[in-house]
Amino acid sequence: MFYHGAEMEQFEYKDQGCDLFPSCLHCPLPRCRYDEARRQTAKVLRNKEMLHLHEIEGLKIEELAERFAVSKRTVYRIIR
Repeated sequence: MFYHGAEMEQFEYKDQGCDLFPSCLHCPLPRCRYDEARRQTAKVLRNKEMLHLHEIEGLKIEELAERFAVSKRTVYRIIR
């Protein structure tokens, strides 16, 4: 679930940190160590959806590239 504006202010956040640092809000790392895993998961889901739309629903390379805001070359790599 995503929260916006006023909703976010009412969200109770427990800063439990990670195995490296006890607090996210006081972490010295420039990027969260979990960010890369989240990005990879999102890419895998995007690629599966792209394959489904291409193979099952027949969307063309150009349509997929536009829908997912990627280059046609990226779509070609995913569907091969």
